Amino acid sequence: MRILKYIFLLLLLSLIALSIFIATQKGDFTVERSKVINSPKPAIFNYVNDFKNWEDFGSWATEDPEIKIIYPQHTIGKGGYYSWEGKDGNGDMKTIFVKENDSISQKMNYNGTSSDVFWSFKDTIGGTKVTWRTKGKMSFLFKIYTAFNGGVEKIIGGMYEKSLANLYKTLDYEINTYSVKVDGLVKKPETFYLHQTFTSKISNVPKNFKIVAPKIITFCKKNNLVITGKPFILYHTYDQINGLAKISICVPIKNQIFTSEGSDLYSGKLEAFEAVKTTLTGDYFHRDKALDKTTQYLNANRLASDVAFSHLETYLMGKTEIKNPSKWVTEIYYPIKSNVVPVKIYKPAVIKANPILTSVPAIKTAEPIKTEPIAKPKAAAKLKQIIKTEPIIKNPTAPKKEEEQSEF
Repeated sequence: MRILKYIFLLLLLSLIALSIFIATQKGDFTVERSKVINSPKPAIFNYVNDFKNWEDFGSWATEDPEIKIIYPQHTIGKGGYYSWEGKDGNGDMKTIFVKENDSISQKMNYNGTSSDVFWSFKDTIGGTKVTWRTKGKMSFLFKIYTAFNGGVEKIIGGMYEKSLANLYKTLDYEINTYSVKVDGLVKKPETFYLHQTFTSKISNVPKNFKIVAPKIITFCKKNNLVITGKPFILYHTYDQINGLAKISICVPIKNQIFTSEGSDLYSGKLEAFEAVKTTLTGDYFHRDKALDKTTQYLNANRLASDVAFSHLETYLMGKTEIKNPSKWVTEIYYPIKSNVVPVKIYKPAVIKANPILTSVPAIKTAEPIKTEPIAKPKAAAKLKQIIKTEPIIKNPTAPKKEEEQSEF
């Protein structure tokens, strides 16, 4: 019995000694991993900048089939947030700062340990160098966990290595696999829609769409408005030189309505129009390739674009329907001038024909060269003839007879 007490006391002293040793260990840590990914920098940045994509590459999520991930309404950019509950612990993450296509700063809490997370994206040979770094201070429980599992460098470093490998695999195939098909001429029907209009950087359009479109859909549901199709973006202007576009993010509705004064949502009506339709299958990042191919089609077929607006994009299938970017579908419509316009082109041709049809002025200009000079000699000749024949026509004896008769 006394031996058991000694053993128990020894274990207790060992536990206390171990606890004191762990507690006195340095709690600050910095872990960093990098990987070159064969994808464009904007595509990688936009993918990482949305927490809804993290479950596709984060090793703590991919290796835990029972993990529970909670997404709030805002998951993109500054203020974006998400949390999880898994077999290895609970955590949450929030984006603090974003520099477009360059870097992301975040704050993470994992099992009571708070850390600063930093991403950087740099162009390099072979693609984009992605660097993922975390810096923080371990809690006592996390010190114990790392002490028995090889240390913080191995635990967090291993998670980052696996996650970056997953990110490479996902982006290399999913983002770089796409196709563009020009479907040809179509006619878009009349459409009523609710919209929010503003000027945006072209690179920010996908992010703005993910924020604004759900807001309009929620408004429609609350007000019992019937949605008649997929959300779309109406590009009023598209300035590639300055990277700016004036856009309306729209949700089609059955009937036209009028919103209250002061609302940031407005109703609109899109008249029926003819367009060249192009279908992009793949990540939205390849939109410019689809636009270029559409422009080539317009030029090859001598079709004139309508200047009413630049183009229209409908997101037929996106992340809300399927996670794989390679299977997303975007329809692009370039408005063209209607068939009535070519008829108008013939009007100048008719005007050009007028000088030929109205050749009278040319004849009139010849009036001064009429045959009057020739006619005048004829008239004079006739007069001469009359003058000459007068002695013959007149009867000189007639007066004499009259005179003789008057004498009687």
